[in-house]
Amino acid sequence: MPSVLLPLANGSEDLEAITILNILRRADIEAVSASLDGQSIRGSRGTIIVPDLSLDEALKRDFDMVVLPGGQPGTKNLKADARIIHLVQEMHRKDRYVCAICAAPSILATAGLLDGKRATSFPTSLDNFPQVNIQTEAVVEDGKIITSRGPGTAMDFALILVERLAGKSRRNEVEASLVR
Repeated sequence: MPSVLLPLANGSEDLEAITILNILRRADIEAVSASLDGQSIRGSRGTIIVPDLSLDEALKRDFDMVVLPGGQPGTKNLKADARIIHLVQEMHRKDRYVCAICAAPSILATAGLLDGKRATSFPTSLDNFPQVNIQTEAVVEDGKIITSRGPGTAMDFALILVERLAGKSRRNEVEASLVR
């Protein structure tokens, strides 16, 4: 079964985090949430999210994909944690999927993963990274780096993640069950 790590920090975008976890789990993909300190986090809109693990516990495991939710100050909190930067660099080095939505693609850019790559994000989040080929589509894939624009694109983003890990037919099954 494919496995996905979703790191969370205080101020992570609630809608993105919950949507991604929900859609992946509907596809029978092991989706693990991990907060920086193992404690509950308060999302950017006030939702309390209880993580499955601490980031330190999660880092002892092997994952097929890492997905970073956006939101503020969640993105700033994730970006300030050296373990997150190391994690995305290591996942990229191992040719695993590295994914981010909303403001979180700026974490990938900070880690040097978007140099010369096509990516999208919440408007202005990548403005300080001229080395990124910024796109405006809802979801952008460049190799095993997948980025998305924001809360309004979270479901489309999550369904593409399902498709990459479990195939088109599984994505279609999950999408049909959502009555879209």
